[in-house]
Amino acid sequence: MLTYKVVTAPASEPLTTAEAKLHCRVDLADDDVPIAAWIVAAREEAERQSGMALVSQTLELVLPNWPLGDRIALPRPPLTSVTSVKYKDKDGAETTWDAANYIAGTDSVPGVLVLAWNATWPSVDLYPIEPIRIRYVAGFASAAAVPQSLKQAMLLLIGQWYENREAGGDTVGEKAGIAFGVDRLIGSYRAEALGR
Repeated sequence: MLTYKVVTAPASEPLTTAEAKLHCRVDLADDDVPIAAWIVAAREEAERQSGMALVSQTLELVLPNWPLGDRIALPRPPLTSVTSVKYKDKDGAETTWDAANYIAGTDSVPGVLVLAWNATWPSVDLYPIEPIRIRYVAGFASAAAVPQSLKQAMLLLIGQWYENREAGGDTVGEKAGIAFGVDRLIGSYRAEALGR
């Protein structure tokens, strides 16, 4: 199982507060703070369901060992760049691997780190836990570049949360409809993110 984490969160979101308010038909500024929080939560949920990074962020993939082949798939496409590859030897000494040893495949989905011609993975005994860390930037370069269907899925979630803040009442059928709509909007991206 791949382990990765967000090192640097996105500096901006795919939707503005004004766009979310327009979708929710809100004119007043009273709800700007919760709407801004719902935008972040909706982006995180869309990223979780789609397996993609919607806006530019720095991620780190942690591996237990080097792969048998010549490439490593990097989760949460689209891949923008690889920042660094670091590994620890059996004694815990960390080395930053020279970038001349690998190439970032940013056009493939998911993005990949591939060995450069005639390069091989380091042949040292690795630290027993989490020895390899690949830091990279992923996500669409701007809000305008985020596919509209992913933004629409976010808007559906935000609208549902705005109308049903306490998640109570007789909204079971409506919630199922919202969940179906979100799933349909995100589904094709989920498969693409997994390289299927």
